[in-house]
Amino acid sequence: MIRVLLIHDTYLLRMALAALLGREPDLEVSSTSWRGAATAARTTRPDVCVADMDSPDAGECVNLRPGDGRQGDGRCPEGGGERAAARPVLLALTTAGRPGPLRRAYEAGALGYLSKNASPDRLVEGIRHVAKGERYIDETLGFGFLQAAEIPLTRRELSVLSLAAEGASVGEIARSLHLSNGTVRNYMAAITRKTGARNRVDAIRISRGAGWV
Repeated sequence: MIRVLLIHDTYLLRMALAALLGREPDLEVSSTSWRGAATAARTTRPDVCVADMDSPDAGECVNLRPGDGRQGDGRCPEGGGERAAARPVLLALTTAGRPGPLRRAYEAGALGYLSKNASPDRLVEGIRHVAKGERYIDETLGFGFLQAAEIPLTRRELSVLSLAAEGASVGEIARSLHLSNGTVRNYMAAITRKTGARNRVDAIRISRGAGWV
């Protein structure tokens, strides 16, 4: 039996997808929003996290490899306890026209990547592959990977920018990402410089046009 944790912020879609996956005899499915992902992982201890990477919270909820700040190891929010050494792997749901979420998934070390336009059969196939430790990449995301490689922003900068694009204030971004207000302002200054924008609003406009957020 493969324990699956489905992470999606849209309740209706999340429940419908969980019901669909739950029909498979070898899948045991739980679901949650991104804000509840860490708690759900501790409770359900999944083998695979299937995660919608379009959420502004996605970049911060996926663990990096402990202690080194480099690319992640394909794991999703850590459940802790005795399963800490066997954290669940990540299958990222992304959109081909949005390289920003794809870049966040890559930097989080996702083991699988699937387009949201894929069939349910492909999703089930992807879950089974990553559960066995096999990489699974949707071929329709190829051009998106090329675009993602050209994004000048770091994972943290993309997370800050995604929240800013949702209308969050500096204080709200700081609380969401557990940063100081000054650190958020420094990130916004770096984002503005790297995108060649005039200000925060212009940086959001440029990034949305490029599909980064």
